[in-house]
Amino acid sequence: MSIEKLMRANIASLDPYRCARDEFEGVAEVYLDANESWRRYIDFPGDINRYPDPRSALLRKAIEEVLGLDYDMTIVGNGSDEIIDLLFRIFCDPGKDSALLMGPTYGAYKVFASINDIKVNIAPLTKDFEVDVPLVKKMIDETSPKLVFLCTPNNPTGNAIPYEIIKEIATYNSGITVVDEAYWDFSTEKSASALVKENERVVLMRTLSKAWGLASARIGIAMCSKPIHEAMYNVKYPYNIGLPSSTEALKALANAAAVREGVEYTKLERERLRGLLEKSSKVVKVYPSDSNFLLVKVLDANSIYLALQKKGIVVRNRSRELNCENCLRITVGSKEENDKLMKALEEL
Repeated sequence: MSIEKLMRANIASLDPYRCARDEFEGVAEVYLDANESWRRYIDFPGDINRYPDPRSALLRKAIEEVLGLDYDMTIVGNGSDEIIDLLFRIFCDPGKDSALLMGPTYGAYKVFASINDIKVNIAPLTKDFEVDVPLVKKMIDETSPKLVFLCTPNNPTGNAIPYEIIKEIATYNSGITVVDEAYWDFSTEKSASALVKENERVVLMRTLSKAWGLASARIGIAMCSKPIHEAMYNVKYPYNIGLPSSTEALKALANAAAVREGVEYTKLERERLRGLLEKSSKVVKVYPSDSNFLLVKVLDANSIYLALQKKGIVVRNRSRELNCENCLRITVGSKEENDKLMKALEEL
């Protein structure tokens, strides 16, 4: 089935909004097209009084250079959440289509599905939080999902999905397979970026919120085939990435060496924190992690979660998630922050 036939009919035939700067390349001497103010009232290193580039060209060129994601195949979203929402709006007819998730996984998939009135089916991960491939294939056959989400490394479990399994599922699935690599920088597993070029139904997601330290800037990235790429541009808000955010993103990408050094620090600190947690009398198990957090099974997650809050330490209680009873998700902080966490646990 073609990508266009997978899309909602009204999206495939959409006459999108276009501004004059979609039709102009380069730098103009005079801009009189967008009813902007000709003057700036604040000090900012850029034309803050002008609308930003609707295609985020400079940022996408930097993404290609630093992250190796092809310029012609990328689109930048207001966080990965915008990209997730766009995919539901492009491919899923409300009240009719469905999506398939591997649970437990990132909660926003289900939230955006609900917002768009899309049914969600869950293929539970195994007790060790691995993908049950035969079950996934069975559910694809039974439910014909428009979207299948694979989060790798997975949130909240922390483990990565092997590339071969991602490829197997994406090849089997006749709908769109979304591979969310938000935490990929912390993993040693092969990226699915090459798969996007082999299979036009695969969408790769990345973000600058985690390893790149720009959670507040809200920079999500999608890499996808030409028809999906075009549809995303047609459906997204015309100026979805503000100049302040793209400016800071360019600074971060120009400082890639420091970021990668920080990733290595986090990975070492992750293993140090694992060792400390495993010695704690309140910890039952620390699960393997390819990410910048640890899923930790404790004796009583609710009481420990609340007690840590009283000490000014906020972690995430994941006890309500499938197979995560009495589990806390703990982000790997600085050495000092992790030591404060351990001290607080000892004092409980």
